[in-house]
Amino acid sequence: MSSKIKDFKVSKSGVIEDVSIFRPSVNTDQRGTLYTTFYKEVFDSFIPSNLFFKHDKFSKSFKNVLRGIHGDTKSWKLVTSVYGEIYQVIVDCRKNSPSYLKWESFKINENNPISVLLPPGIGNSFYVHSEVAVYHYKLAYPGEYLDAEDQFSFKWNDPKIKIKWPTNNPILSNRDK
Repeated sequence: MSSKIKDFKVSKSGVIEDVSIFRPSVNTDQRGTLYTTFYKEVFDSFIPSNLFFKHDKFSKSFKNVLRGIHGDTKSWKLVTSVYGEIYQVIVDCRKNSPSYLKWESFKINENNPISVLLPPGIGNSFYVHSEVAVYHYKLAYPGEYLDAEDQFSFKWNDPKIKIKWPTNNPILSNRDK
């Protein structure tokens, strides 16, 4: 099911409850393309009323890099690739969820510039298909930010999850190994 909300077509994940996918209206002409990635009043209606997006992060990664599976139990994340092509993977890491350890993937690139809104407890990961990709995270959470030492991590090739990655030999950080 999807609906149109102020410059976005919004749909829900067919696999993981509470995950929303935002497809922007893209305007293209001889100069290139233009689209909106964020309207506060739109996105605020998808997160708890006592929260707001506090900060943004960008990550530049090279071909064959795989980042994640990471998350925490309090942050909402709005994620997308603003340059390049990625294979975005989300994993339900909420032990009491009916879709616990189920995963879903999305190809995000200039032809499919979607953003995915992840509630707390959803693991976030991506693999870079293009030579370079720039990934964007927008975060909303109560209190202080939970950095890496306070987050959960699952191994990228965890046999309980069985993600079908586009590679068997990605470039990984020590944390992701």
